[in-house]
Parts: sequence; structure tokens; C-alpha cells
Amino acid sequence: MDLKIGLIPVQKTSPGSLKECLSNLRELVTLIFLTIGSFGFSQRDSTYVREFPEKFTIRFGVQNTSNSFYFLNNETAEEVGLFPNDKTYLGASFLFRSVELDLGYAPNFFSENTDNKGSKLLTLNFRMFLGQWMQTLDFYQQKGFFLDDFQGVISTSFPDARTLKIGGTTSYIFNRNFSFRAIGFQNEWQKKSAGSFIPSFSLYYTKFDIENTGLGDITGSKAYNISIGPGYYYNWVIKKHFLLSAGLTAGIGLNHTKSFDKSSTAVLFHTTLRTALGYNSEHFFTGINLSAQFTEYDTTGNSIVQDDINFVEVYLGYRFKAPKKWIEKAAAVNRKLGFD
Repeated sequence: MDLKIGLIPVQKTSPGSLKECLSNLRELVTLIFLTIGSFGFSQRDSTYVREFPEKFTIRFGVQNTSNSFYFLNNETAEEVGLFPNDKTYLGASFLFRSVELDLGYAPNFFSENTDNKGSKLLTLNFRMFLGQWMQTLDFYQQKGFFLDDFQGVISTSFPDARTLKIGGTTSYIFNRNFSFRAIGFQNEWQKKSAGSFIPSFSLYYTKFDIENTGLGDITGSKAYNISIGPGYYYNWVIKKHFLLSAGLTAGIGLNHTKSFDKSSTAVLFHTTLRTALGYNSEHFFTGINLSAQFTEYDTTGNSIVQDDINFVEVYLGYRFKAPKKWIEKAAAVNRKLGFD
């Protein structure tokens, strides 16, 4: 069965129209974040959050992640999913003060990865906190996919299919007594329950290098996603050392997709779900982290594309006393930037 789904209709998007939409969205983002910033000068209560400015944190975990894609043809109601071969990988995080670096790699000794010869999954995540601002940068490089039509007709492997995703999110944490760093990242310790409104602005680029999959115009296409939306997260502290956290961000924005000489622009909807369960102390910590991102857009009414990133991690870590020179240098930088 050769299933063809016309994802990008032959339609020229008016450059002026796209430029105007992006300009209006940029003005809205600027207005919202300037308004938010005017409320961000409250002091943190040390009884709510234990910070570790004098410690260097290292964390190791076993992670299950994937960037999957679903394509639905509105005219024929046919749906297929494009799933990466590798799912489980090892992760390591290094944290000090406002900076976090995450590294991940999918080795072949995991049972679910052994039959995916030639498949690759490389992820890099950078996260930085500047006052109440949080900035993340993400990189996902995948090679090797399965195509599934959910009806038992197609379940084909494409070992040379590739995708590349680069992007990031800028967020603002309203409540200084709520610690986002305590949700899995663990370079802070939430000691009293607290929640916060957290609006976010996201921008992602995805490149498809997928041939002979029967997905028509998705082959060789490039997608640009931009979104903004409100979010709310809550950390519930149980008997001092245990933490249960949950949160949701829901946003709206624009998708612009290019495929050879074709292009389309559409409204997109973006949702992020996150939950965590962990144990924390002065030095040792452990827990489980779960998150899911869903981005969906309709290419001018003919096809719906859903871009999903799912993440599960079981981790443990330890905090060490940082070298005195590191602490002095970080303090000097913070004072210069006005964060101390």
C-alpha cells in the first residue's frame, strides 16, 4: 500500500501577510512580557526554597524520549505515525548556579535499541535562570524511523530517514517562592508547597530529511513554529523531603512550512504537560520526571500535522561543594548583571 498524504497544498503564502502576522505576534509578546516584568521584584522567602549557590550538582538518569510525528489527511481520514527507532538513552546533567547542561545518548545495549542498527538519537538541552526568567535551548537529531498506519497495513522501517529540531522557550516565573529548578533539575529544594503562573514564548525549527516514505510533500520540508501561552505549575511538599509536582502550559501561535517551491502558513496549538515525583536533601536526591509537548497545526484545511516530544526519566544525583574560585566568579558576574 502506497499511502500518499498531501501535507503542503500548492498555495503561495503572501509574504506581506506572513510578515504582518509575525510583526503583530512579536508586538504582543513584547507587551505581555514587559507587563509581566513590572511585577517581578518581590523577594524570595528562604523558608520556601533552599538554594545551593555554593554547590556543584551532578545528576545521572535513564531516559526514554522521542520526537514523533502524526499526519492526518482530512479528505481521506487516513492517518500515519512516524516514530523514531531509538527510545531509551543515558543522560547526564551538570548544574551550577543559573546554568544547566544536559547531555543524552542512546546506546545499543538497551534491549529496545538493539534491533535499530544504524539508528541514532542525540539530544542537547541547555537551561539558564536569570532572576525570574528561565531560558531553554533544545537540540534533537534523529536517524531511523518506523512508519505505522495504525491499521496493521503499514509498519515499515526507514533506517536512513532523519529529522533535526532546534529551538527553545523563554518563560517568566511569577512567584519567587515557587522553584522550577526543584522539578527534576534539583539544584534547588522546595521546602514549602507553592505554585506559580508561568507564561512562555517558544520558537522551534524542524527539518525533515525523509525519502521514499510515501509522505509526499513532507520529504525535505522545513517547519517553523512560534507560540505563546499561559501556564501554571504547583509543587506540593510531602513530609519535608518528598515533592509531587504538576503543571500545564497551553499556547497558540503560527506554523510556516516550506517544501521545495511550496509553502503554507497556519495557526498552531501548543500544549506542554509536566509532572514529577522526587526526594530531596542537602546532598542526595532522586526521582522520576515526566513531560510531554504537543504541537498541532492544520495545513490550510487539508492535512493536520502533530509534532510530539515525550520524555520520561528516572534519575539520581549528588551535590558537591563547588571550588571557591567558581563561587567568587559567579557572584561577581551576578552582581554585574544585577541579579544579586
